[in-house]
Amino acid sequence: MAIDQELLDILRCPDTHAVLEVLPEKKVEKINALIEQGKVKFKDDTPVEQPLQEALVTENGKTIYRVDDEIPIMLINRGIPTEQLGDF
Repeated sequence: MAIDQELLDILRCPDTHAVLEVLPEKKVEKINALIEQGKVKFKDDTPVEQPLQEALVTENGKTIYRVDDEIPIMLINRGIPTEQLGDF
């Protein structure tokens, strides 16, 4: 993961203020397969069209935030709820 640990230590979910963790590569791959099938939506109900390069997930595993070019996209409406991902 290219995110600096110091940054990761201070980042929090903008909605719930939960601690964030790096999403494991296996889960990124699984989500990308679902994105390719058109089965993933952001919190604002718009479809996720671009695959994830990297991602952060809340410690409770309920919301994913994409990381594009080493920049965490920490917008509430751009969170990806994991409830839509089945046995995530």
